[in-house]
Amino acid sequence: MIPRPTRSSAPTTIEADAWAEVLVRQRLLHAAVLAANGQWLVQHEPDGSVHVLAGPADIVELAATIQHRIRSTRARAR
Repeated sequence: MIPRPTRSSAPTTIEADAWAEVLVRQRLLHAAVLAANGQWLVQHEPDGSVHVLAGPADIVELAATIQHRIRSTRARAR
């Protein structure tokens, strides 16, 4: 497994919003919405349950997890 690079600072809301937009646009998530209190509401499927993520770091971590899953699936298919 490839180690993840270490971050020098916590992800910002702007970074999390960009990742959320990409995940929704690529149809890897159905919805990702920033709530007024800084939490993120995430829905994987249209009829699925809504998950609450604590903040920007959780969205970035979700994006990394999805990327890892996609890459490992592709590697196994080769």
